[in-house]
Amino acid sequence: MTRQYFGTDGIRGRVGEGVITPDFMLRLGYAAGKVLGKMAGDKRSGRASILIGKDTRVSGYMFEAALEAGLINAGVDVGLLGPMPTPAIAYLTRTFHARAGIVISASHNPYQDNGIKFFNADGSKLPDQVEQDIEAALEQPIITAPNLGKAWRIDDAAARYIEFCKASTPWGFALDGLKIVLDCANGATYHTAPKVFRELGAEVSAIGVSPDGLNINLECGSTNPRQLQKTVLEMGADLGIAFDGDGDRVLFVDRDGELIDGDQLLFIIALHRQQYLGGCNGVVGTLMSNYGFELALRERNIPFERAKVGDRYVLEKMQANGWSLGGESSGHIICADATTTGDGIVSALQVLRAVSDFGEPLQKLKQRMKMLPQHMINVRLAHRDGVLDHADVRAAVGEAERQLANTGRVLLRPSGTEPLIRVMVEGQDAAQVEQLAKKISTVVERVGNA
Repeated sequence: MTRQYFGTDGIRGRVGEGVITPDFMLRLGYAAGKVLGKMAGDKRSGRASILIGKDTRVSGYMFEAALEAGLINAGVDVGLLGPMPTPAIAYLTRTFHARAGIVISASHNPYQDNGIKFFNADGSKLPDQVEQDIEAALEQPIITAPNLGKAWRIDDAAARYIEFCKASTPWGFALDGLKIVLDCANGATYHTAPKVFRELGAEVSAIGVSPDGLNINLECGSTNPRQLQKTVLEMGADLGIAFDGDGDRVLFVDRDGELIDGDQLLFIIALHRQQYLGGCNGVVGTLMSNYGFELALRERNIPFERAKVGDRYVLEKMQANGWSLGGESSGHIICADATTTGDGIVSALQVLRAVSDFGEPLQKLKQRMKMLPQHMINVRLAHRDGVLDHADVRAAVGEAERQLANTGRVLLRPSGTEPLIRVMVEGQDAAQVEQLAKKISTVVERVGNA
């Protein structure tokens, strides 16, 4: 069955357009309450409860109220968390034995967008079948339950999550003497991340911690780290850490102001586990993970596999392989032995633990992995049908792979939202990589616009 509303990461769009409206959110809350409320009771009151958290965008107030009304009308109790990182909502859903957690967020998107994500009772994404059941319930009329739910506000949510993050490191772990700049993207980590790192002993300077409902991800955070890079250099900090609007992604900046992406951070965590924690049984990346990352892991006999782009697919492959580490170059890192979903703060602490145990500054530690030059071209087409299987395109890809001679790779990937194909080439030589990408793109464009 094809899902109408749920994508690979919940429901997302421009506020006031399509389904991103208060009316739809009211119906979604009711439908979710009917489906999830029937699945099991709740230890808090003998019936189902669902938690709602949000990021800092102004439309969150509106959608929080609409979801709350729908859930209560379905006979479900509602715990209101207020502004909290997405991974915090996953954690708190487990600790409160709630039936589900709802996140109101559009992650790294601008404030004009918003969306909804669900976690099940275990703090994991909802199974496809449950999402389909909720979509089916959306078509049913809203009927007020005989026993209405109630709402309560969870005042200590931030404190609980802060302690959880700190507990993801060993007893006695400290950041004493480390000078850190945090960029919280004016998003959901603004009131939790600085406390976590300060309480572990770091000297913290924080930017992007003044949300006004409109400035989330605006020229700040992991999607735009230039201000962080500048601040790290100006303050002479040891490193900088950037989160995105909902706190499930993280990137670093070393003391020289150079950006360190998710592939490099994953490598550092994997290397630390191999050397200090009894081994790393494998790492899951994506189709877009840098080939240098794969080679560096191979040199150290750490298994590596690629999943489709998207944390859902990364986690699925991790679970299938029984591995505890995976992520994307965007900084969405999953440490499954510490938490159930991508968590920017927890992942950052795993990196800092590696820095501490290796006794090396970040800019030196990252040099153990060589990032290969990567060039990508988006080719807009009149049609995509049959382009990737066309003989001319396959010949162009084959020739490029022959020239790379197992020192790089070629990837052609259709966009999921636009009429274009992404042509990416990686290799040892930047000029050759760019040249090959242009050659393949020319062929793809000719075939797709014929």
